[in-house]
Amino acid sequence: MSKFRETAMKSLSGDGHDHVSCVAEALQRAEDICAARGARLTKLRRHVLQLIWESGHAPIGAYELLRRLDKEHASAVPPTVYRALDFLIEQGLVHRIESLNAFVGCASPQEEHVGQFLICQSCGTAAEMNDARIDRAIEKVAAELGFATNGRVIEVRGLCPACRGAEA
Repeated sequence: MSKFRETAMKSLSGDGHDHVSCVAEALQRAEDICAARGARLTKLRRHVLQLIWESGHAPIGAYELLRRLDKEHASAVPPTVYRALDFLIEQGLVHRIESLNAFVGCASPQEEHVGQFLICQSCGTAAEMNDARIDRAIEKVAAELGFATNGRVIEVRGLCPACRGAEA
C-alpha cells in the first residue's frame, strides 16, 4: 500500500491514527525539507503549518489561521498569513483546497505531485491521495485535445466512513 493511500485511510477512518505524532512528524519533515532546500522556515511559517496540521485533517481557511495566530503573533495581519501560506505551498508543505479556499497539510511533501483529495461533506475531513493513473489520464486527454495544462487540484466530495456509519 502506498504512503498516500495509508495516510488517506488513517485520515478518513481515524483508526489507529495518533494525531499528535502525525503533527510532530509533519513539522519535523518540513524542517528537514526546508533545511535541505535552503528555504527559511521562520517561526511564523512553522506556526501556520502547525495550525494547519492541528486542524485534524480538515481544511482550514486563512482567516481562521489568523484568528488562531492572534494569541502568539498579535501583529499578524492577512498579508502576513497569505505570505506564509504562499511559502508553504511553494515548498509543497501544504495544498490549497480550491473549492473551500482552505488549506491542508501535504502528506508527502518530499514527492512532487498534484493534489487529489477526498473531502467529507459532513465532517469536513480531507484525505490526500495521489494516483498517477489519474494524472496520466488527464494529461493524455489534454494532449489529445491540444490543451496545455498548467495546474490542477482534484476534489471529490462524499462521506467518510465515520459519517457514513453515523447516517446508517
